[in-house]
Amino acid sequence: MPVAEETRRPVKGGHKNKQGIEATMNVAVRSHATTKQASEHFDVLIVGAGISGIGSAYHIEKQLPGTSYVILETQATFGGTWSTHRYPGIRSDSDLHTFGYSFKPWVGPPIATAEEILSYMKEVIDDNDIARHIRYKHKINSASWSSEQNLWTIEATTTDTGEAKTFTANFLWMCQGYYRHSEGYTPEWKGTDRFKGRIVHPQTWPDDIDLTNKKVVVIGSGATAATLVPNIADSCVHVTMLQRSPTYFRLGRNAIEIAEELRRLQVDEEWIHEIVRRKILFEQDAFTKLCVAKPEQVKKELIGQISAVLGPDYDVEKHFTPSYRPWRQRIAFVPDADLFKGIASGKASVVTDEIECFVENGIQLKSGKLLEADVIVTATGFNLAALGDIAFEIDGKPLAFGDTVTYRGMMFTGVPNMVWVFGYFRASWTLRVDLVADFVCRLLGHMKAKGKKKVEVSLRPEDHNMPILPWIDPENFNPGYMMRNMNLLPKRGDKPEWQHSQDYWTEKDEIPKTDLDDKAFVYG
Repeated sequence: MPVAEETRRPVKGGHKNKQGIEATMNVAVRSHATTKQASEHFDVLIVGAGISGIGSAYHIEKQLPGTSYVILETQATFGGTWSTHRYPGIRSDSDLHTFGYSFKPWVGPPIATAEEILSYMKEVIDDNDIARHIRYKHKINSASWSSEQNLWTIEATTTDTGEAKTFTANFLWMCQGYYRHSEGYTPEWKGTDRFKGRIVHPQTWPDDIDLTNKKVVVIGSGATAATLVPNIADSCVHVTMLQRSPTYFRLGRNAIEIAEELRRLQVDEEWIHEIVRRKILFEQDAFTKLCVAKPEQVKKELIGQISAVLGPDYDVEKHFTPSYRPWRQRIAFVPDADLFKGIASGKASVVTDEIECFVENGIQLKSGKLLEADVIVTATGFNLAALGDIAFEIDGKPLAFGDTVTYRGMMFTGVPNMVWVFGYFRASWTLRVDLVADFVCRLLGHMKAKGKKKVEVSLRPEDHNMPILPWIDPENFNPGYMMRNMNLLPKRGDKPEWQHSQDYWTEKDEIPKTDLDDKAFVYG
């Protein structure tokens, strides 16, 4: 893994020739003194070296050459989700033809392992000389905007040495995701202190855990549980997926037939990438619309796939028939039906029940049944972390992010020179990384052409009577991690430009056409 280089270095050596003096002066000009130390200044500061941050950096390199930028990353390496999560079998639940970047073809199986995704990201970093812009082990504590200076000041701490670092930037690009990487969400259950086995969360999977010959209970029914269960079934005595209620799943081969055929025809990979992306996106759009128009038909098809694997005697009605319509929560793709093959083989099982309490040797259920366990895995979701748990101030006043109104889920009223990348739930997250990056690069170019140093969004006169609503309509999409902390997120309006529609197929046309001189954009 490449070691990140400093993008600003002091001139070394004592020989004060003209070139050395000029270099030293240039460094001084680029630095802003603080009471404790000098700060480094950049045109753009990107928060996070995950899939969003690396993609955004690529677009700066290609669309805004000569722009100075830095990426601050808390972890010791790039990758975000794909380096944080280390549980057995971790894989994408989106196809990599669309989860991969638009500019770099994906040539492997559509559902990829974390290792494969990290390798893909490393190629992007290496091929585009991005490594020298990344500062690892930099935890951001605060970000303060000054309208007097038109400048962000970012205070950070290095996680290995505890050294305080200060950065200033003209523009802040938030690519940190939406959940807390340091800890997952675990509900409070009675009696957890009584359990004599081990309790682990997939987000903080321990290196020393051995599941050999253990009875394991995985609490949860989402993509993480669906990945974990088949990947540990062979090593356990038995693994049980304990769920409060069923989830929808889609089954299919971990392959794209058209991609395989085009490769046999020796078509260029860039062409294959574009053709396959378009095909998948077309089919996803049709499926999403069908979920709304004919939910019972979709429900029957999804559950029918599962019945075909588990057989007519399995109680699919109880364990795999959700009460809500398809796509009100994320639908996980199960490649090659591995979860259901594990259940059919008897190595894994599903229990649909509620937890009464933990006991010494397992979990007591409300039905009265005891689930024995040596290890309990709490695959119970994320903790939402709006803006990365960073303390924000605007001109000396703490930012109440939940009081702002969002412009297309990217910018926020009263918050200058900042964009947040928040991806899609019903399509691959990375599709929005590319869309937002194109928007930011166009916005920064527009500001430069106008000679402006500041931009923020503001409700127009015609917007002031607009209903102000929660970030997401729970009737449309309602995962638990969003519902638990909706108050932390910005508000939306009832007009397309004042909400994150979660509709890639509309946004891919609307966002590139955004009029940057619309009254919603206020320049200074």
